[in-house]
Amino acid sequence: MRLYKLISGTLLELNGIYFLGPELDWDQLLGREQLPKLLASEASHWEKISSEKAKEAIAEGLLAPMGTQEVWAAGVTYFRSRTARMEESSDAGGATFYDKVYVADRPELFFKATASRVSNPGDAVKIRTDSSWDVPEPELTLLLSPSGKIQGYTIGNDMSSRSIEGENPLYLPQAKVYQGCASLGPCLLIQEDPLPTSTKISLEVHRQGSLAASGETTLAQLKRSPEELASWLFRANSFPTGCFLMTGTGVVPDNFSLAKGDAVSISIEGIGTLQNGVGMI
Repeated sequence: MRLYKLISGTLLELNGIYFLGPELDWDQLLGREQLPKLLASEASHWEKISSEKAKEAIAEGLLAPMGTQEVWAAGVTYFRSRTARMEESSDAGGATFYDKVYVADRPELFFKATASRVSNPGDAVKIRTDSSWDVPEPELTLLLSPSGKIQGYTIGNDMSSRSIEGENPLYLPQAKVYQGCASLGPCLLIQEDPLPTSTKISLEVHRQGSLAASGETTLAQLKRSPEELASWLFRANSFPTGCFLMTGTGVVPDNFSLAKGDAVSISIEGIGTLQNGVGMI
């Protein structure tokens, strides 16, 4: 099932049938265990609508499918991201850090964003004015319950300043955490079964109507399983309303930097497509 947070109301797609419901308290909703069963039960009280009306509701605008949950992220989980981080930080002497964390038992996990820093689908993500090299990072993002259980998935854009992080790995928070540094959406894929490793993740960046950058990978390239990453996040941490965890990226544009006005499109099989413009901050 897919759950959309509308500007006014909630949309649930269940086995190809659409149900329109009221605005929900998303902290209370995502703070519940057994979310698939809960939503299936709720849908029986909602208005059944046609696919055409559902498309119209989505076209009116979507909000990030979250309440006030924190967003966390994992780094260096794909071999490609390991190589890219080593290349960008070589002058600062930090290349070995990324190589070591790729093979270490403990993953790299870091705080990414509060809800107020997350851009809605269709809105602009941001690049910093004090950065000279900026990229979008497409990420399979886990929806985790308060007990750490994977209840669903969404698409994440982990905006990154590679010039700031490359200058010194200690600058990671400034390279990763700022207003408009992330986007989530367009919906939550609510399911307990894991996504197949063949699931494709693709990225396209258009500039002035032309394709400027693109890339593709699959979950088979993910070194650590989503369950492993989730278990590490919940060590010495608690999330009473659940949280989101970006699992890392295997799509890193080479010799490319975002510019104001670009259009970023991230697709993950089975979930949909997240689209954002690019602005400056």
